[in-house]
Amino acid sequence: MKLVILACLAVLAAARPQEPVAEIVTDERSDSGDGNFNFAFETSDGTRVSAVGTPGAEGQVNIQGEYSYRLADGTEVLVRYIANENGYQPESEWLPTPHPLPAHAIEQIRIAEQQRAEGITFE
Repeated sequence: MKLVILACLAVLAAARPQEPVAEIVTDERSDSGDGNFNFAFETSDGTRVSAVGTPGAEGQVNIQGEYSYRLADGTEVLVRYIANENGYQPESEWLPTPHPLPAHAIEQIRIAEQQRAEGITFE
């Protein structure tokens, strides 16, 4: 009996309406072989990705790009980013941002840096 119920549940799960598969509408790529590249693509569901890469001074590849997609309610999410020797740095109104440091915390950091510069150490 358990097997019959399990089989029925599997059939119901497989029979539910499936979302259409997004098709690639645009696909542009260019790679010069020397670390410079660019690419862009867009899918039928509105997802877009683009990036430009250049060689960095420290052997890394510097990339500047963006991607966007639509939420279920139709709202577009856009993320712009830079990736370089300092890591991945995204910017978007959709990303959480930390609260600013209170003035007393900034003052404590300044005092600690001053003490460190004077050679004061704490064990």
